[in-house]
Amino acid sequence: MSDSPFAEVLAALTRQRGVLGSMVVSEADGIIVDSNLQIGVKGSVVAALAASLYRKARLSAEAAGLGTSSFVQLEAERGRVCAVGRGDLLLVTVAEARANVGLIRVEMLRATQVLET
Repeated sequence: MSDSPFAEVLAALTRQRGVLGSMVVSEADGIIVDSNLQIGVKGSVVAALAASLYRKARLSAEAAGLGTSSFVQLEAERGRVCAVGRGDLLLVTVAEARANVGLIRVEMLRATQVLET
């Protein structure tokens, strides 16, 4: 078992139906802080993508006067990437296209508290 403060949350997210993995990622540079990924998931690539998307969405929402973004989702042909942020860290989930994003979103928003540790 990992000594990481994120291990328990990442394992719980990865147990959700259709989730292929979850990560804690630095928003600034997309570096993985901790992860729980199934074999075959390109963690470093997804982490960089999620950090870039989240950062741009956050800055754009603030510039437009909409406030802070709370949840960012990318839907693609073969899957989804979801990200929530707190401070300078992101919680990122990689899921199959058929996954229930509503349930994943609820669990991710609930889990963001661990990002403050």
